[in-house]
Amino acid sequence: MATRIYILRFPKETSNEPMIYQLVKQYDVEFNILKADILPQREGVMVLELKGIKDSVNQGLEFLKSFGVKVERLAAVIRRDDDKCFQCGACTGICPVGALFIQRPGMEVLFDPDKCTGCSLCVPVCPVRAMEVSLGAGILAEEDENAIV
Repeated sequence: MATRIYILRFPKETSNEPMIYQLVKQYDVEFNILKADILPQREGVMVLELKGIKDSVNQGLEFLKSFGVKVERLAAVIRRDDDKCFQCGACTGICPVGALFIQRPGMEVLFDPDKCTGCSLCVPVCPVRAMEVSLGAGILAEEDENAIV
């Protein structure tokens, strides 16, 4: 299962279409609406967290694009400042994907950026602010088969 955050830009012609519902029904993709500004007959914007099997999510994104929806992946990059981190482990209990974990028997707190989804839950719980987030968005290429790697 992969979890990624996307910015969706809907053309005004599609404001009355139940597209997000179809992600669940047709593509078995879970979603969490983080922010939405969609009104009838106006262009709309939605920030959506999608979770599912990579191929299903990619097919769902292609479905949205077929309606003229512009899909941008919100690329959150989480970094850990190892000089600030004092290995308290507070972040390991909040990380939903196990990107922050305690390696036993040495009890060292490790960070695997490849597992990180960019949810940024670790940032506010770090008592010394060793976890940092930077955000950016990039339009996904139509031919990008590894869009949610």
